[in-house]
Amino acid sequence: MKVLKVITIAAALSAVTGAAMADSSVVHEKWAFDGKQLIPSGVRAEVGTTGYGGALLWDVNPYVGLALGYNGGDISWNDSLKVNGTKYDMDMDNKTAYLNVEMRPWGTNDNRFVKSLYVAAGAAYIDNDYDLSKSISGDNTTRIHGNNYAAAPGTVATVSGKMKYDNDIAPYLGFGIAPQINKNFGVFAEVGAYYTGNPTADLHTNGNFIPVAGGTNNADADVKTEAQKIESLSKYEWLPVGKVGVSYRW
Repeated sequence: MKVLKVITIAAALSAVTGAAMADSSVVHEKWAFDGKQLIPSGVRAEVGTTGYGGALLWDVNPYVGLALGYNGGDISWNDSLKVNGTKYDMDMDNKTAYLNVEMRPWGTNDNRFVKSLYVAAGAAYIDNDYDLSKSISGDNTTRIHGNNYAAAPGTVATVSGKMKYDNDIAPYLGFGIAPQINKNFGVFAEVGAYYTGNPTADLHTNGNFIPVAGGTNNADADVKTEAQKIESLSKYEWLPVGKVGVSYRW
């Protein structure tokens, strides 16, 4: 998986570099590069699965744009995580800084919606934390790594911990549409995914977990196994992205 990650990052960064050096055969004289192109041509505000934030926008030519942005906050794309039948409550803390190239194949089309369709490729610095928790009390039971447990009478037993994507450079691929409403204002919507690789996970018990039906299972060992499972499941190698927003160009 590390080899796949290196290849995809290289491909994403190559796309960004290639966009900045657009082929002169498709660049009309009006869009020839000059120093003013270092100044952003617009900004946008956005909200979605990676949090809320915004981006600076550059229009390199009718077919290529760049977006440099940041998303953060505690907006959750999912409020739970399920492993081996155990469901944990999940609270997210997002920190994502990204650079994307937005390729518009129909950038000169007369239809404003068709020409606003784009493919986004790039990379992001991701430092996301997810708090995981689960508690039982009274006559309730919970399932941990396939084994059932109850709390000691009159007490509350909990499992808590974190899942983290630390200091991770992740490649990105997405698809979107960004039509202009008028000369200055526009809207956009985008879906995609970051390839993050597996997160690190740490889970621990608090309180007295009693095996149901007199079993001899150990809750501490079971939550440790579930943490290892989170770190190895392929579905947690991908961070889904879905966001909408408004833009302003000058």
